[in-house]
Amino acid sequence: MSALPTAMAPAADGTKNQSAAFDLLDLIQGSVVTQAIYVAASLGIADILAGGPLTATEIADKAEADAEATHRLLRMLSGYAVFAERDDGRFELTPMAGSLRGDAPDSMRGIALLMGLPLFWEEWGHLLTSVRTGEASMPVVRGMSAQEFLMANPEYAMTFFQGMGSLSGPETAPVVAAYDFSRFGTIVDVGGGRGALLAGILQRSPGSQGILFDAPHGTADAPQVLDAAGVTGRCTVENGSYFESVPAGGDAYLLKHTLHDFTEEQSLAVLKNIRDAMNPDGALFVVEYVLPGNNARHLGNLIDLWLLLLLGARERTRDQYAELLARGGFRLTRVISTASPVSIIEAVPV
Repeated sequence: MSALPTAMAPAADGTKNQSAAFDLLDLIQGSVVTQAIYVAASLGIADILAGGPLTATEIADKAEADAEATHRLLRMLSGYAVFAERDDGRFELTPMAGSLRGDAPDSMRGIALLMGLPLFWEEWGHLLTSVRTGEASMPVVRGMSAQEFLMANPEYAMTFFQGMGSLSGPETAPVVAAYDFSRFGTIVDVGGGRGALLAGILQRSPGSQGILFDAPHGTADAPQVLDAAGVTGRCTVENGSYFESVPAGGDAYLLKHTLHDFTEEQSLAVLKNIRDAMNPDGALFVVEYVLPGNNARHLGNLIDLWLLLLLGARERTRDQYAELLARGGFRLTRVISTASPVSIIEAVPV
């Protein structure tokens, strides 16, 4: 740390330059914040505090942790509004800490547990390789693709997919609220997994029928999700590979966080299968991060690097989606923003 005063010495603009250096330092140390949140999530501290404020010692007793170290952890996180220390010395939940609870509707505990894992950090340690080569580093780091590694490591795969669920789950309500799907008779969710999005859409579209289509392992939990939403009687589950074919006769087709996992060739294969299967006056809805293409801070730009690292895949701008869809037999009609970081890309067959 002795070099910091020299590095931060004011230039011609004095304090402005120094402030920028401290802002950069805060970003550089972001990995420390990530690890601290991971530890809090692993110990279940947010769930422990669900009943009300407690001292660090009381929290540590329940979490089976060291009292002083727990206090230091909570003190640090309180500076980032993750937990708060009261005047009486007890700690309590903040809105952000509430989202760290396992039972929160918008729970981020899953992604916190993923992003703090040593295996996860090992992967991100090779981002430099991906930036230099423009290719996924997973085959080099693991000796296999990301998909193969997840298949070979079921415990890590469970944490990975639970983390992805933390990102995807809170997007459902904003997507459903942003577009009225009730005009479509049959709605096909391609690669829809557990069916949360399709269930949400059918709840708001009582006259519509649904088809959930994905690989068998993807839809394994779908019956419970559909039943809980009360739409089982209007939704069927079909299994298969969207690279080969998709259910025919749909009026609307959904693709949520699917195309961004694929190469251009794979994406075109899926789009053309949908184009061939859908009714002539049908529509396609792609739910993805649409990159703003400027200096705006956007979650999609971070996910884009993640896709590069793991899969050699990418997020896209509006123009890039328009070009991809055109090659797949569609015309992009509009991009609809939602109250979440994802957008709904509407397209029609040509």
